[in-house]
Amino acid sequence: MTFPGVPGLTIMGLIQIELFASLDLVGQAPGGPDEDPVGFAFGGWQAPLLDDITGAQVTAAYDGTDALLLGRRTYDIFAAYWPHQDGDFADLFNRIPKYVASRGRPNLDWQGSTQLGPDLAGAVREIRDRHEHVSVVGSLNLVQTLLREKLFDRLDLWVHPILLGSGKKIFDGGAVPSNVTLLEPPVAGAKGTVFLRYALAEGVPATGDMSAVDNH
Repeated sequence: MTFPGVPGLTIMGLIQIELFASLDLVGQAPGGPDEDPVGFAFGGWQAPLLDDITGAQVTAAYDGTDALLLGRRTYDIFAAYWPHQDGDFADLFNRIPKYVASRGRPNLDWQGSTQLGPDLAGAVREIRDRHEHVSVVGSLNLVQTLLREKLFDRLDLWVHPILLGSGKKIFDGGAVPSNVTLLEPPVAGAKGTVFLRYALAEGVPATGDMSAVDNH
């Protein structure tokens, strides 16, 4: 498969990270107050900022998804919720394979769930070879590993118009020097949430001298 926006880059499968963030790039517990209740006062911060445009963007982001890659906490939240729901998202999530990154012993009762082994990077590469479109949802600890190993192909980021001032950030020590390419123009929802879609590109950031820039 040739990846759009990155000439010459061919991959076996697409690993796509889906992240919701505040303006100060906090990604902790956007979904609800019980998602991560210890030491974080703003669980569910995303709900008041949802609108139809953002909702449609999130739905479209999962087109073609044939596997989920999740951290332990996100998996537990999803496994407790989606098997008891109806609708397109529930049908998709309940049907496709779920891969869980965990050092512990998670309950894998959710149909189609598999725990990854201790070689996480190697396991993710095998998943990429096995599937066309793997979606990573939330799972901030897992995301740090994917960023560090450059084991992602696309990053979807919804930046919400709110400053939280505390909480776990989406680039929390995992990011390494990397180039990315903006795949499409940013789109803002009615409440000010901006959707950004990037692809991992080759190389590392270049540097230069601003005094050499011709401003005339």
